[in-house]
Amino acid sequence: MAKKIKPNLSMLQIINMSMGFLGIQMAFGLQNGNASRILANFGADVHELSWFWLVAPVTGLIVQPIIGHMGDNTWSPLGRRKPYFLIGAILCAIGLVMLPNAASATQMMAANVLLLAVIFLAMMDASINVAMEPFRALVGDMLPKHQGTVGFSVQTILIGIGAVIGSYLPDWLTKLGVSNVAEAGFVANNVIYSFYVGAGFLILTILYTIITTKEYSPQEFAEFDGGKEVIEEPSKFTDIFKDFSNIPSQMKRLGIVQFFSWFALFTMWVFTTSALATHHFGLSPDDTHSKAFNDAGDLTGKLFGMYNLWAIPFAFLLTPIAKWIGKKQTHALALAFGGVGLILMYFIKDVNLLWISMVGLGFAWASILAMPYAMLIEVIPQKKMGVYMGIFNFFIVIPQIINGIFGGPIVSGVFGKQAIDYVIVGGVCMLLGAVLTLFFIKSEDETPKEIEEEIQQVHF
Repeated sequence: MAKKIKPNLSMLQIINMSMGFLGIQMAFGLQNGNASRILANFGADVHELSWFWLVAPVTGLIVQPIIGHMGDNTWSPLGRRKPYFLIGAILCAIGLVMLPNAASATQMMAANVLLLAVIFLAMMDASINVAMEPFRALVGDMLPKHQGTVGFSVQTILIGIGAVIGSYLPDWLTKLGVSNVAEAGFVANNVIYSFYVGAGFLILTILYTIITTKEYSPQEFAEFDGGKEVIEEPSKFTDIFKDFSNIPSQMKRLGIVQFFSWFALFTMWVFTTSALATHHFGLSPDDTHSKAFNDAGDLTGKLFGMYNLWAIPFAFLLTPIAKWIGKKQTHALALAFGGVGLILMYFIKDVNLLWISMVGLGFAWASILAMPYAMLIEVIPQKKMGVYMGIFNFFIVIPQIINGIFGGPIVSGVFGKQAIDYVIVGGVCMLLGAVLTLFFIKSEDETPKEIEEEIQQVHF
């Protein structure tokens, strides 16, 4: 069978198939900006926060490769990836509603509030992973490789918009008169209502992608690979381990860079609220209920919204910058900006100037969400797109698990519960990621014609 070339997709088609990512990242933004605050409201100490946050990477480690493998071998009337979008969105929406209400549920169920909160957090994280992994694979499924950077850049833009909305929601509701203070052991109404809005938005955006996007059939995939996509033998779960042993060398190199990048991101997500409360607001590390602490929590959400907001214009620039200096150089530059941004949080004492740090982190976040995947899809086979995207997630979750185990004790035992010092460690890790990108990642082999075709797809 002659090999057929995938057709270029229009910008509208690329946006349609990635729209669900907007809702997913709105949920992710709500979680990142508020999970530590919610757990602290429920009585968690600062040294315990990273342990509770282990739920997210552990579920990702387990769920994403399995979902990727299943998606590679799923052919339903709804499509290849779309069934997982829908299931993940529904379960995540339930988790969004239940997490901030864990204290109320505890009263009805006579359960431990922190245990119940962690269960709901695990439900959210597992569901987000069920929905998220297929979106990465969908770009590889639907786009020709020269449109890969554009596809992941569009996802980054939508991720930024969703995360900005999710991050700012509690503060917006506070300004509308919704209380951001709750009695000890409970979560403020501005956070609870924000999670309700996020749940509804998630369902709507996922349904939009399902309705507007038609996936290729098995026969079409076979044509795109000259008949090689036809699977002669039934797929087995143990194939995941075989695939893991055969990952390309470039994927391993990218994985090492991802380790340092995501170690830094996890540090920021977990410890920023505590860092702001102690370093910028002058609070005791044991203060987790005062209005000032909740103000620090609101500020964390706003800052996380800022870096996602800055990621949007940088996502527009990724493709032309990559054309100019190369993909790996673009990624290294972005990580360097992010590392400097994290370190500057220590030196910028005026909270009104912390947006400066968020500019650098926005550049890094835009690149982290796009460039490694744009480089990855060039070296993995089409029929293994889902499982390899899931395996690649190992290099994201393992550093978070390591950080989650040791981060809290380090902050408590080494830095005297001054979380800002550990944020600096995160900045240094991101700088190391930049250096490794420059000297460890192989340069891409792209012809001027391919680059020109890629640039022509950007009709923002």
